[in-house]
Amino acid sequence: MPDKRPQGLVLASASPRRLDLLRQVGIIPDAVLGAEIDETPKPKETPRLLALRLAREKAAKVAQERPGEVVLAADTVVALGRRVLPKAETDAEVRACLELLSGRAHKVLTAVAVCGGERPISRLVETRVTFKRLTPGEIAGYLESGEGVGKAGGYAIQGRAGAFVTELQGSYSGVVGLPLYETVNLLTGAGLKVR
Repeated sequence: MPDKRPQGLVLASASPRRLDLLRQVGIIPDAVLGAEIDETPKPKETPRLLALRLAREKAAKVAQERPGEVVLAADTVVALGRRVLPKAETDAEVRACLELLSGRAHKVLTAVAVCGGERPISRLVETRVTFKRLTPGEIAGYLESGEGVGKAGGYAIQGRAGAFVTELQGSYSGVVGLPLYETVNLLTGAGLKVR
């Protein structure tokens, strides 16, 4: 009888941070394959549902290209109430995000999806992050660093923006981009041997 266990792990993300987080817990994917999908929120879609849908769609897309392997995908959404903050693509967007987050609490929602086991599985991890009130000089200094461009909500907690955080309730690795506890459990549930 043929072995039905998955034959490898594919990370459906081009994020170097997610790859680093996996390596941190001793998981080395056999392949890294970014999934290009339309990430535009649907009308009336909540931030939670958006994060889950995007992670699931990324995993499903790559799973079609890599049958017989476990595919891991994730998506991170930064939200202020029901408002989704963009993945900042310009300094102006980074500034706008930081000005909104200054002195306030916000949510970082990271969804993880795994395809390749008996059925697709996913989890959503919600983390509450509070920023100090930022001065114009702090915002200008962060813009000069260039760290916020390309990041959900316009910041990277693992970099200089870590100094803005006064409180974090939830998963630090989830804010970076991949909640490790939930990810390891999902991969184990999909039949992948994780040491």
